[in-house]
Amino acid sequence: MKKETEKTERSKIKSLASSASEEGSERKKKIDYSKQGKKNRAAGVRFEAKVRENLEGMGWIVNKWMNNIDYDKNKVVPAKRKYNPYMKVLALGTGFPDFMCFRKSDDKKSEVIGIEVKKKGYLDKIEKGMCLWLLENKVFSRILIAKAVQNGRKINVEYDDFGKKYKREFEKNINEVKDEKEI
Repeated sequence: MKKETEKTERSKIKSLASSASEEGSERKKKIDYSKQGKKNRAAGVRFEAKVRENLEGMGWIVNKWMNNIDYDKNKVVPAKRKYNPYMKVLALGTGFPDFMCFRKSDDKKSEVIGIEVKKKGYLDKIEKGMCLWLLENKVFSRILIAKAVQNGRKINVEYDDFGKKYKREFEKNINEVKDEKEI
C-alpha cells in the first residue's frame, strides 16, 4: 500500500513540475515589446549621432530638419511635436528627412542635401513619396539615405543616393508629372 501511494504521489509531483516548467518556458518566449522599443529608439538615436558626426567630419554643415510636407497645401510646413504621455516628454525634430546639410563649393555655390537615417537603408511608401516631392520641388538638390554597414564589430555609415536607388519610381513619377502638365 505504501509503495502504491508513494508512486501516485511521485507521479503527481512530476506532472506538477512538468506543467510548471512549461509555463516557465512560455514566459521566456514572450517578448517584452516595451523594452524592445526602448532599445530600438536608443539605437536609432545613437546611429543618428554617428551619422551627424561623420557628415561634419566630411566638411558638411549639419542641421536638424524640423519640417514636413503638407500635401493639401502643397508646401513645406513645420513638423508637429510629438508628446509621449508615459515619459512626459515632448519630442522635437520629428521632420522628414532627418538632416539638412549644406556646404559651399569653390565657385561660390552652395549644395543643399537632405539626409534620411535608416539603419537598414529602406524607405517605406510614404517616405519615398516625400522624397520625390522634395526633389521635384527642388527643396534639396539630392537626398541621401544613411544606412549601417557592419564590419566585424564596428558599424560604418554608408550613403545611398535616393535618385539612384529608387530610379525607376523616380523616373516614372517625373514622367507622370510631365504628362499632366502637357494636358
